[in-house]
Amino acid sequence: MTGTSRYHLRYQLLPGRDPRELGEFCVAHGVDEVVLIYGSEELHTGHPAAADEDFWFEHVAHAHEVLTEFGVSLALNPWVTTGHADRGRVQDLGFAPMVSPRGEVATATASFACPVWRDWLASHYGRFARLGFRVLWIEDDFRFHNHAPLTWGGGFEPGMLDRFAESAGIRPSREQLVEAVTGAGVHPWREILRRTWRRTQEEALDAVREAVGGRARLGIMSSGLGSASLEGRDWDALFTRCDVHRPHFAPYSDQPGAHLSHSVAMLELQRPLRPDTVEVAPEIENWSHTEWSKSDTQTWSEMVTAQLSGADALLLDLFPFVTGDPARYPRIGRLLDSSRPALDATVTDALTTIGVGVPWWPETAASIPGDGTLRGLEADPVRTARFLLSYGIPVQAGAAPVTALFGNAAWGVPDEELPRLLAGGLLLDGVAARVLGERGYGEFLGVRVDEIVERDTPRPDPYSMERVLDEDALLSVNVQPALARMTAAPGARAWTHILTPRGEHCGDGRVAHTNRLGGRVMTLAACAPDALGRCDDGQRLAQRMVRFLGAELPLVTGGPHLIPQYGDVGGARRLAIANGSADPARPVVTTDVDPTALLLEPLKDPVPVPVRRVGPRVHVEADVPHRGYVILRWP
Repeated sequence: MTGTSRYHLRYQLLPGRDPRELGEFCVAHGVDEVVLIYGSEELHTGHPAAADEDFWFEHVAHAHEVLTEFGVSLALNPWVTTGHADRGRVQDLGFAPMVSPRGEVATATASFACPVWRDWLASHYGRFARLGFRVLWIEDDFRFHNHAPLTWGGGFEPGMLDRFAESAGIRPSREQLVEAVTGAGVHPWREILRRTWRRTQEEALDAVREAVGGRARLGIMSSGLGSASLEGRDWDALFTRCDVHRPHFAPYSDQPGAHLSHSVAMLELQRPLRPDTVEVAPEIENWSHTEWSKSDTQTWSEMVTAQLSGADALLLDLFPFVTGDPARYPRIGRLLDSSRPALDATVTDALTTIGVGVPWWPETAASIPGDGTLRGLEADPVRTARFLLSYGIPVQAGAAPVTALFGNAAWGVPDEELPRLLAGGLLLDGVAARVLGERGYGEFLGVRVDEIVERDTPRPDPYSMERVLDEDALLSVNVQPALARMTAAPGARAWTHILTPRGEHCGDGRVAHTNRLGGRVMTLAACAPDALGRCDDGQRLAQRMVRFLGAELPLVTGGPHLIPQYGDVGGARRLAIANGSADPARPVVTTDVDPTALLLEPLKDPVPVPVRRVGPRVHVEADVPHRGYVILRWP
């Protein structure tokens, strides 16, 4: 399947520069849309108002007029809503500042509860909407968390406490509210605060939408799911207000290829947040831009990964914000040109992903018992997906015939959904097993969890190794941050034992069980399985676990960090395998069908390659290089 990929280039508008050079670049290299950004990062003097706003409006209007002559579609990305971070700036527009849970007060970042700020935001977007942009982006500072230098973020301002009191019937101090929200158990104030935060965000969006008046589509970015849950985001409500989604998935700079498992997981787990009618343009991040911060090879691989996830367009951060004249960076044009064949070959329509299910519920943060911190209320399913993907096991968002549930995400499972999960195949880590036991479902798990042991707790019998009983192989658990001390119940079978440094038994490590509902459950003692040391023995054991649970999936071996994306695309099956290792690899796939194979080497044209069947496995007969892909297809 081939189609036409779409480049949306995010570009900082520099005063005094001729936008014609940008227009010529777009025509030469097939850029479909320019996403103009202005007054950002180094040029950010604060929320633009009065003369500052007039200055940028004039330059944006001129760029819009010129670029339109080149037939380029245009979008606009105002740099700030609340404000990313202070970075020494001080706003003087009368905005109430954000306040952290510790009482730190921002100097430039505004409170969502401030009506003066909300009026400015609506007016600003309304004014620029008159210029006729296709999309107006809500920048990713539209959040409560991550506003340096505040600890965690904001949302504890006097005005926000007043809004909280309207629902709670009482106005606590900031200290009282933080203690109640983060303390042991689940205090009712936590849900009231989440609703308060949600309402202030939605009111701001409503004000912007009214000011824009249908003259442009609104786009919004998403980031970590755990943080979004804590902030009370209602995704259905957001996507009745916003028409375009910009999921965060790529790091700002070069990372090892194994990090592609994070990118694949982020894209997949954000898919259910939006209706099919919402346009999606994942952002290929790069800071501080060019190949000096992120190699062309990594950029290429992230673009392909986004295409395989079903992206409608790619939002590209490539040019520096302060010296971005296209003529200064001819290499960026070569990157776009050489990437096009692979991107056209991976255009993905009508995608249904298939794999081990990784579910997540937006209300999870409302159910997690507090540990005294806001971070402790965040449950991130990406770590679950990374554990599986790095071992060559495909994943899909949501529940599936075989589902993996790790960590505090187990608190978020609605009671009505748990019987269905327990009657299928269910993979648990030690924390999830303890949580389900506390929720009254221990009899279905096949293990008794006695305690969670922290790594740094001194003990006469510290955990160290995991012995695979029928292979006599040893795996390391020595740096696991915590481990469940658990014992197989009668009728269940321990596959591994946990050992001390002296080889003494100190609990079961992985336990398989078939419960009275007919479901199969596999429990790991590890409390952070994604942080387990990787090895061939670990991969064999992980793939054996999902087979026990009933997974009928193509599983990938043949090298470390061969990361699969599997699904139905337009009525045909497709398995895309990325090589996250720096060494070349020849993937091996356990499957009973004979596929065709297409090799995608970074920055080169795709080429068909042969496959060879050996028993139940298909061997790819070509080296897949670092960050390259091989695409297998069959009816």
